[in-house]
Amino acid sequence: MKRRYLQLDVFAGRPGAGNPLAVVLDAEGLDDAAMQAIARWTRLPETTFVFPPTAPGASYAIRMFSPRREVPFAGHPSVGTAAVVLQEGIARAVDGHVHQQGLAGVLPLAVVGDGPTRTIAVRTPRARAVEVATPDDPRLRAALADLPLGALPPVLMDGGRRWWLAELASEAQLRAAQPDWDAVEALAVATESMGLFVYARSDDPVYHYAVRAFVGAPARFEDAASGAANATLAAWLALRGALPSADGRYRVSQGREVGFDAIIELRVDADGEVWSGGRICNVVQGTIDWP
Repeated sequence: MKRRYLQLDVFAGRPGAGNPLAVVLDAEGLDDAAMQAIARWTRLPETTFVFPPTAPGASYAIRMFSPRREVPFAGHPSVGTAAVVLQEGIARAVDGHVHQQGLAGVLPLAVVGDGPTRTIAVRTPRARAVEVATPDDPRLRAALADLPLGALPPVLMDGGRRWWLAELASEAQLRAAQPDWDAVEALAVATESMGLFVYARSDDPVYHYAVRAFVGAPARFEDAASGAANATLAAWLALRGALPSADGRYRVSQGREVGFDAIIELRVDADGEVWSGGRICNVVQGTIDWP
């Protein structure tokens, strides 16, 4: 049967700047093998599938797949799918929120505004610091490639997926960094993490931090824009009292080094919950005909 199908850019106000996402609506009848096959075929970072909700209070249900496996939670698929279900009339915001049912439970998403300037942010699963490392930790030394570090120590954070976070001394050094992929993969495998997420403070008037996410396993690539990885950074900054603004809000720039230009908006609320989001734009609308 033909099902509604959209591709969009998340964390961007124009096509080509953000993280691409495919969304399949009317997904009833697709089994796990079919959803994995579609995600492998789209070759996008994630493909999501929308179902009627079964949990109390949920606006809709979602399954999300990378080309290799099902993903329990990721930021940009959550934000992008929420935009689609609102646009297509599958759900509506109540008191400025919709609620997404998935493997990570029922998560609220805050909806602000309407049209092309609307922003959506997902309340991410609580992240925790698994291990704080020293700058000369032998597991990290090769992956960091002798880059000068900033004030905060490296830390392994778990927010559903594990990331090593490392502050670099300057934005210029971050943007010029050339990852040692063998070392990043070794770090990811040895610590059961996604890899290395580096960040640096910025004086740019648009964003407070520049970040880069080097995924070491199960594949090697630099992520264009990761809402979930940035949420673990927000949790770490809050834990260390290092958020760049008194109201817990800040922006990051990600993806320029791989041909994108995403802006992700983070907020740590009064309860310590982290919200990760931004703008979304449609690129492709149509149907998918999958047996």
